[in-house]
Amino acid sequence: MSENVESNPFSRPKAPKRAWYVLRAISGKEAKVKELLDGAIKNTDLGNHVFQVLIPTEKVLAVKNGKKTIKERNLYSGYVFVEAELIGEVVHELTNTTNVIDFLKGRGKDAKPEPLRESEVMRMLGTADEINEKLDEDIVNDYMVGETVKVNAGAFSGFNGKITEVFPDKKKLKVMVRIFGRETPLELENSQVERE
Repeated sequence: MSENVESNPFSRPKAPKRAWYVLRAISGKEAKVKELLDGAIKNTDLGNHVFQVLIPTEKVLAVKNGKKTIKERNLYSGYVFVEAELIGEVVHELTNTTNVIDFLKGRGKDAKPEPLRESEVMRMLGTADEINEKLDEDIVNDYMVGETVKVNAGAFSGFNGKITEVFPDKKKLKVMVRIFGRETPLELENSQVERE
């Protein structure tokens, strides 16, 4: 007579399910939390149950002293996402990490950490990628007519010139360079020039 394993009270408990969870962290300390957790994953047994630590960011174009720079900004300030199998000691380890407040939990007195739904994870990851891809395109195509650039590749490397036309769809520029005292138009890839 075979016994149903699930009805046996002495059978091993089901392995915890791998899922994404949200840790609430002190705002501005998310990167430090990620650094501490990544270190613990590599150097302790925590790596057997925590697989990824993520802080979704977006690239933001900023102008400082007339120069365009790219900065990263958290999409979800105060939150750190972890892909983990939650068992007692893992929950304890994660919540006792410096600058971590607690897990994002369901409602109620005995609420437990609530995993993100697959659709939420896909939206979170997709949104971050979409924003960053769009900005990367804008950065590549953000040259303006009249801007002075330096050629950094090809036969005219080292020459300076002014942009006279921008072709964003082709990611090319027309640059007027002075060669032997004469203005000469060059059509260059965006990657062949840099701002001065």
